[in-house]
Amino acid sequence: FHKIMNFVVFNALILLIFTFQPIHSLYSINSIKRPYVMMSTTQSLTFTKYQGLGNDFVLIDNTKSSEPLLTPEQSIKVCNRNFGIGGDGVIFALPGQNGCDYTMRIYNSDGSEPQMCGNGIRCMAKFLQLIEKKQLSEGNDIVYRIWTNAGVIIPTVKSSGLVTVDMGKPILDSIKVPTLLRPTKENVAVESSFDALGYSFKATCVSMGNPHAIIYVDNINNFTPPFEVIGPAIENHPMFPERVNVEFVEVLSKDHVRLKVWERGAGPTLACGTGACATVVAGVLTGNNNRSCKVSLPGGDLD
Repeated sequence: FHKIMNFVVFNALILLIFTFQPIHSLYSINSIKRPYVMMSTTQSLTFTKYQGLGNDFVLIDNTKSSEPLLTPEQSIKVCNRNFGIGGDGVIFALPGQNGCDYTMRIYNSDGSEPQMCGNGIRCMAKFLQLIEKKQLSEGNDIVYRIWTNAGVIIPTVKSSGLVTVDMGKPILDSIKVPTLLRPTKENVAVESSFDALGYSFKATCVSMGNPHAIIYVDNINNFTPPFEVIGPAIENHPMFPERVNVEFVEVLSKDHVRLKVWERGAGPTLACGTGACATVVAGVLTGNNNRSCKVSLPGGDLD
């Protein structure tokens, strides 16, 4: 797929727009049997692998069971990049519930389960198109209602191959994010101060169904403490009772920011869809960026 994502923030609505090349150009593995990383020495599981700007997932057709076919412990083994398939998480396409077409469950590479994943759900939309064997045609969009632990998310595979994801409204109430940081604007934690590892930081907290802490730095490639040290410290900070995704942001202009992500349960990733959305929302709250801007991540640019 092309490394293109447009997103618009308006009236507290996030719209993600993705475009893909045909499915055969994606890194896709079908009918590969790896008993030693799957269930047992006598069982195997078919999977397909997708990546979005380097944020990679193992996708499993789980539509005949309402429970994931792998346990969190097995998913950790699958995500191991040396002894397993490798990935930032395992996504299960389960039968729908609450009036939805499908249900999305995801285990991170550490076995934890997030509420949802922006990059993951757009990969899931293409995966559903694949397993349903649906062909795209002019004026014939494919719309899915997917139930997640964050509620209903609606991706649309456009006839052009573009995929849009209605992410719904961001959650700004600090109690609901959740964070224990002191609200600075009504009930919203905007540039709220806290300490970690003996250093002071200011975070703006946004939930896109999963919690994010956006922290502005002068240079995302050179700040103290180092990314690999401070990332997990903030992820597991007591100010974030459900842990948190951490975005370190360098503002280049009102129309362009650079972003480095430490994902809750996955560590450093090359891209994060909900993180990009949360960053733009935080930028609007702080006045650091316009409602539409380019977000540059290690895996590529999102426009």
